[in-house]
Amino acid sequence: MPFWNLQDKLGFNVDKWIAYQSSEQPLKRSGWCHIFEKEWIECSSGIGGTRARKECSLEFEDLQECVTRFKKVTRMMTILAQKKKLIKEGKYTPPEHHSGKPETRP
Repeated sequence: MPFWNLQDKLGFNVDKWIAYQSSEQPLKRSGWCHIFEKEWIECSSGIGGTRARKECSLEFEDLQECVTRFKKVTRMMTILAQKKKLIKEGKYTPPEHHSGKPETRP
């Protein structure tokens, strides 16, 4: 317990810049990447930055993927490129409801 609890007195949480997902959430629901951040913090706490980069690289990669969704976006772009290629070659025709035209209503 700190001698002066400035965070409560001034009404802001300094810790949110360090561990954003782990900070207090408005609706008391944890963030999307909370579990990945928690695993990374548990792994890297107390061992130092150099060791943490080596030993906790998997946890950090999981956290980065959850935050940025880079692998997911890359995979979706690859799938869309393959789909466009198949349409161009005539090997795939998209269904009617994927054409982008408005539906005819009865």
